Amino acid sequence: MAQYQPPFTVSNKMLALVANISEAIGRLSVKFVNEAKNKLRLRKISQMRTIQGSLAIEGNTLTVKQITEILDGKRIIAPPKEVQEAHNAINTYVELLKWQPSSEHDLLIAHKKLMLGLVPDAGLWRSGGVGVMLGDKVVHMAPPADLVPRLMADLLTWLAQTDYPPLIASCIFHYEFEFIHPFADGNGRMGRLWQTLILAKWREVFINIPVESLVYQHQADYYQAINQSTKQTDCAPFVEFMLQMIWDAINESDGISDGISDGINTGARLTPLDEKIIELLKSDTYITHISMADKLQKSVSTIERRIKYLKDNNIVNRVGAKKSGKWVVVSN
Repeated sequence: MAQYQPPFTVSNKMLALVANISEAIGRLSVKFVNEAKNKLRLRKISQMRTIQGSLAIEGNTLTVKQITEILDGKRIIAPPKEVQEAHNAINTYVELLKWQPSSEHDLLIAHKKLMLGLVPDAGLWRSGGVGVMLGDKVVHMAPPADLVPRLMADLLTWLAQTDYPPLIASCIFHYEFEFIHPFADGNGRMGRLWQTLILAKWREVFINIPVESLVYQHQADYYQAINQSTKQTDCAPFVEFMLQMIWDAINESDGISDGISDGINTGARLTPLDEKIIELLKSDTYITHISMADKLQKSVSTIERRIKYLKDNNIVNRVGAKKSGKWVVVSN
């Protein structure tokens, strides 16, 4: 019987991204080793951003600050379900490196921890049909439940035996996992968790790179890439998207040894670009995104993404009307 092979076409864009990421991740690994004294702090900050991003994609409204407070044992005022989701995610990510990516047993254990107290069948393959909704529209009907055990066994066997580099293999697995949708709930956060595990087993520094935070900032593109891959019966669009997110996340993390500061009481990690944006906002409270992009020689979309991050972490706020309002730096 032939081994299962996910439908996938390699593109020049993928190869270029893999080459760039591989070079950058080696450089970033050295930086983290040289900053051993800050390793635990950096890992905590990154994991909080990762957890917040992954949960936010599923509708959880907790901020990085609130999730950090939960980790520190503090009580917060928030919906109990969202607090439970955060507790579960924190406990799951702590265990991450103990699991093996191709182990069905480990995958089910991880789902049980991630969805504990949230669904009755945590840690079990789904027993009924399930569809992926976008608003009130069904955009994907997953395979029948009776096929899930075999499909997941085939996918995990492929992962254990594939010759694709981990960067590509992790993206393919992520897409195929979402296509199968093996659980009644929690498939999105599990797919992102398991891709992080695959990457971290290749280079442990990926534990410190909050790719999920970038995915959250491009949530619509994330779902579009999944849908496009399904329509084409080829996961290449999703692989390209995820490699771009990994590359962008590495670029944001690459400033760590050049100086990172925590926003006061936020647990937020500021990149050198964030620091420059904050200085511009302090010097000109009416500055526009376009003007900031021009002064910093960055794209407008990059500026908008970093501004959103700063606003989400209560480091900057916008006061007044959209056109006539001004920026206020809350903490720095």
